[in-house]
Amino acid sequence: MASLPILTILEQSHVSPPPATVADASLPLAFFDILWLPFSPVHHIFFYELPAVSKTHFTETIIPNLKQSLSITLQHFFPFSGNLIVFSTPTLKPEIRYVNGDSVAFTVAESTLDFNDLTGNHPRDCGKFYHLIPLLPEATKESDHVKIPVFSIQVTFFPNSGISVGMTNHHSLGDASTRFCFLKAWTSIARTGSDESFLANGTLPFFGRVVNYPKIDELYLKRVEVETTFNKDYQPPRLSGPTDKVRATFILTRTVINGLKKWVSTQLPTLPYVSSLTVLCAYTWSCVAKSRNDELEIFSIAVDCRARIDPPIPAAYFGNCVVLCLSIAKTDVLTGNEGFLNAAKLLGENLHKMLTDKTGIVKDKWPFDSLLSQGIPTTIMGVTGTTKLKFYDMDYGWGKPTKYETISIDYNDFISLSTCKESNEDLELGVCLSATEMEAFVPIFSKGLEAYL
Repeated sequence: MASLPILTILEQSHVSPPPATVADASLPLAFFDILWLPFSPVHHIFFYELPAVSKTHFTETIIPNLKQSLSITLQHFFPFSGNLIVFSTPTLKPEIRYVNGDSVAFTVAESTLDFNDLTGNHPRDCGKFYHLIPLLPEATKESDHVKIPVFSIQVTFFPNSGISVGMTNHHSLGDASTRFCFLKAWTSIARTGSDESFLANGTLPFFGRVVNYPKIDELYLKRVEVETTFNKDYQPPRLSGPTDKVRATFILTRTVINGLKKWVSTQLPTLPYVSSLTVLCAYTWSCVAKSRNDELEIFSIAVDCRARIDPPIPAAYFGNCVVLCLSIAKTDVLTGNEGFLNAAKLLGENLHKMLTDKTGIVKDKWPFDSLLSQGIPTTIMGVTGTTKLKFYDMDYGWGKPTKYETISIDYNDFISLSTCKESNEDLELGVCLSATEMEAFVPIFSKGLEAYL
């Protein structure tokens, strides 16, 4: 008997804002956005356990509600249905442009993959998840620019198990804060059937282009080499299997986190900056370094600038608004007996220096230049996500997600961090490594934590 396909496409359509609700508009990119132009798309999946939902209910009730609520949401977050415009003239700033008729690609599918396996914490085949994330529609070359869709959605039905909502966005569209505000609006509208509750209690995006650093914009445009990157053959990167990578989730309880913080503070009493983020990143960085054979490594932490720019900009500012705090170390510094402490010291000192710099957090220089003078790193790690935004609160009316996964860490050596479903005090760490590296990493990571309990 022939096996069933892993994925069956049930429908492919497009969702636009309601007619005559959004005027044509453009949002010029600031240097915060320009930095991410050549980067890979961002992929996320929310899994919802719904074993009693039938395929008929899924296609005739759930999908129409998701599409209708998405349409209303796009009325308030129109850039999600627009396109990234990159001009052939490299001195012209790219923009997110919406014109009447623009839309979000919306795919409906059914999968035979094991829902319980996908939503576990154990090491799982990364390739399985790629069936559940949508591709961005193809970029097109116009007379004087390249037009790139910036957002797409795929909703997948797992018979007798549940539903996944996968989404992909071009990184230039916005950061985690922007994506979180969009999802809070969409889920609110899906639950209630209208935008009344969202308008009364939610937060509308702030589209004002108040980040005004023209010299830095010009510098970043030169460094990302838009005329080379966005030529007539440009298409966004995509993930595809088969792959030797696996992903695993580690739950860090508040007891463990506080134990790590206490130990670092005790061993390094003069370290000016110790936080849950820095100790978890430092510990993971050290453990990953011990599981592979590298020479020089960079670790990147994105710092939200909305409240840190002078003057501050609104918390609901739409777009990217983060700067990168970069640390570099030779692998032997990270792998010895003092590896965790060394990593915590590097990350803590560099974050403290950035956050207390009297000249401001925004610098008129390319962020990687000073580090690369120390050599070419063999690994660039970093953390995506935040401990401040509660993505497990995304309830379309079916309850909170069973599992939330950041799939785009598969492109590189990044880790993901989010609050747990069960407790906002505990954190979930997502790690993607080759199967061989993961086999070495898990015992190093898990057994090492026992010393800090």
